[in-house]
Amino acid sequence: MEFLEFEGKTTEEAIEHACEHFQQPPDNLEIEIISVGSPGIFGLGSRKARIRAALRSGPELPETAAGDEEVVSRGRDLLSRLLALMGESAAVQAALEGDRLALTIDSADAGLLIGKQGQTLEALQYLLTKILAKQSKKKLRVVIDIESYRARHEQALVQLALKSGDKVKRTGKPVTLTPMNPHDRRIIHLALQGDSELKTMSRGEGLYKKVVVYPAKKKESPDNSPAA
Repeated sequence: MEFLEFEGKTTEEAIEHACEHFQQPPDNLEIEIISVGSPGIFGLGSRKARIRAALRSGPELPETAAGDEEVVSRGRDLLSRLLALMGESAAVQAALEGDRLALTIDSADAGLLIGKQGQTLEALQYLLTKILAKQSKKKLRVVIDIESYRARHEQALVQLALKSGDKVKRTGKPVTLTPMNPHDRRIIHLALQGDSELKTMSRGEGLYKKVVVYPAKKKESPDNSPAA
């Protein structure tokens, strides 16, 4: 198996470059994280994310779905290995709740593992979801958390949505938020969907789009459905 190195501003972008090179989806690649990268301060000292990738040589999956205990153990072990490859010493706890595999990281470097706007945590969650999807027939929704970041982040997004809504009502002008991933955009849409005075829409291309909050009385644009 021949590994090649790829770079990107984020781990996800580096993976996209690998997929483009091999003309394969992530599921068909063996991926190792070399560096998660860093945005630096005011653009200074930034470091690109780096990964190693290679085509899978063949199927590695058992023919039967893993039991719940095995899924929990496998998820915990895989995340621990990913963290070790990143040079991070951390303890991982795992629990299976229906189709939701909840993994909690206990580390002294919580800020580093969360990353800017949670990008490092999202990259870890993305990789683990893809790996487990190939190793088990049980459909799983993987959620990785550290120091209750998910709950705090969701609360902050709800407050941002309400504050933006109040500004739109006060000024009568639309408010455009910074680009967000689908999960975060959904939180914004849901936080304001019960307000009859407001409308929301996603605008942009690619994974990260902007959410626009605007008065409901204005004429709606054709693409104003709450895209996630």
